[in-house]
Amino acid sequence: MDHGKTALIRALTGHETDRLAEERERGMSIDLGFADFKLPSGRLAGVIDVPGHERFLKNMLAGAGGIDVVLLVIAADEGMMPQTREHLDILSILQTRRGVVVLTKADVVDEEWLELVMEDVRAALQDTFLARAPLVPVSSITGTGIPELIQLLDEIADEAPKRTIVGPWRLPIDRCFTVGGFGTVVTGTLVEGVARVGDRVAVLPEGIDTRIRTLQVHGQTVDFAEAGTRVAMNLAGLDRDDIERGCVATPPGIYAATWALDVRLDVLKSFGRELKNRTRVRVYLGAAEVLARLNLLDSEELEPGQSGLVQLRLESPTVVAKGDRFVVRLYSPMETIGGGSVIHTAPTRHRRFDEQVLSNLRVMEKGTPAELVAQAVHRSGLTPLPPATAALQVGLPADDVRRLTEGLIATGELVQTDNGGLLHIHRLDAAEHKIRSALAAHHAAHPMRIGMSREELRSRLARQMDSKGFNLVWNRLESAGTVSARGGRVSLSTHEPHCTGDRQTLREALERELLREPYNSPHWDELRARCGAPGRIADEVWDALLDNGAVIRLAADVFIHQQAGESAVQKVREYLTEHGTMTPAQFRDLLGTSRKFAMPLLEYLDARRVTRRVGDVRELI
Repeated sequence: MDHGKTALIRALTGHETDRLAEERERGMSIDLGFADFKLPSGRLAGVIDVPGHERFLKNMLAGAGGIDVVLLVIAADEGMMPQTREHLDILSILQTRRGVVVLTKADVVDEEWLELVMEDVRAALQDTFLARAPLVPVSSITGTGIPELIQLLDEIADEAPKRTIVGPWRLPIDRCFTVGGFGTVVTGTLVEGVARVGDRVAVLPEGIDTRIRTLQVHGQTVDFAEAGTRVAMNLAGLDRDDIERGCVATPPGIYAATWALDVRLDVLKSFGRELKNRTRVRVYLGAAEVLARLNLLDSEELEPGQSGLVQLRLESPTVVAKGDRFVVRLYSPMETIGGGSVIHTAPTRHRRFDEQVLSNLRVMEKGTPAELVAQAVHRSGLTPLPPATAALQVGLPADDVRRLTEGLIATGELVQTDNGGLLHIHRLDAAEHKIRSALAAHHAAHPMRIGMSREELRSRLARQMDSKGFNLVWNRLESAGTVSARGGRVSLSTHEPHCTGDRQTLREALERELLREPYNSPHWDELRARCGAPGRIADEVWDALLDNGAVIRLAADVFIHQQAGESAVQKVREYLTEHGTMTPAQFRDLLGTSRKFAMPLLEYLDARRVTRRVGDVRELI
């Protein structure tokens, strides 16, 4: 069916938007067409000719996201058609707010018929965003109504929402082609930011790195392009086959491809059935069409006209920003279900009906700017979140987020790290509690031991925090004097090793035996036998003595008491001060020990930097 869209655009702009031979042969738009013309005010208006036929609706959706003002074209000899109503639903989902209704082919019907069609159109649009829109009959053949339409468009252009030029630019790609002598060119509507010639470019989700060689806006070569303009971008070093419709061009390191989205989904009243969990759908985001499964988070099913929180589990990756609008259609038959807005662009898999998840999503969706920033930082866990990344996640200008974070830092809700990253105090408090609890549990189980190894503590908490997060929280606790590291062990600062009852008695007995022959002490099995202690308790006390440094392990089966070690240091220093050097034999005689003890004990003194070996003798350091 030909509503006269392409002819209308030709009358407005002087350009032909049907570029495909099949389009010209069949007299209908199949793919997106583009043109531009100058308004009376001198401004340039870009026109996107989207297909009207239901079989090419996905192509229409690829261009709909770049529309600020809609021209709803209805043929006067046909009236409203089913696909026109579906287009209206889609435009409502995408929150298009302004437009003009154009009745084409006014020259082929009489005045009475034209009045009837206008009444029918007004009635059909009563509950839509075009209810009060101007309705203009035109003829693309005779030119009737065209000047009036152009004047209306100039006036409405003043009311069109201004897209933000603050922050990184983003271009959903709706066309890609090769130009001889230039290479690969991509086109789309720049949805935010300012792109400049020479900018580095990441083409996602493919992960291609390139740069902008040249830019065109409305056919004119420019040095930069601002959000809201129709852009042709010549990208360096790419083949046409590297890119397809639905890719996104953006500066590197800003956006990332995602396989899941948390969204608010509004089901159209006109959708004629209940929407069930796990329904397979087609999702239209920017210029992309992606297959997905719906995971209904807060309802068993959604009735027509209802709204719900949903996770979209995508079958291929895509790139979006928080707040982006999307449209959902059934996989088959391809009926429009509804649409909504993106709440979170990189969620983990959620359990259904999880109140914590639902609460977080509601805050993300409707919270104040400060709440949204705080929640974005909270979601980052113990990985400091740069303010610029927080701004992207919450969909706010970077300057606004910077001011908000300053306030949140002042109230103590957020903490700033040395490198400028942000952490949420609740995450820090929870992590600090886990470390303190783990140490307290260890002290309760092993009161005689000075503490545990740092690595053992970190490994116990590996499921709650990675090594970077652990180090960050540990340093914070250590700076506050809450924890300490002693003798290679970590502990709560308030902990002092102690033992009571039988364990204390056994400890004293073991230490006496070690000091009885300080440099010829028996090996562990003999020590345990001498003290007559049960195996498990003896091992526990012995481990505590080693852990606390009361007993020094010189070799596999060679131990001395810490007091004997200090005494050896004193004796050796005195000897070497007097004699200058000392042989191993002289050392054995000095301490009255055997070779079994002398050699590891000399190595111990070397490690303590009391002595150093020079040839076959030792001297003081």
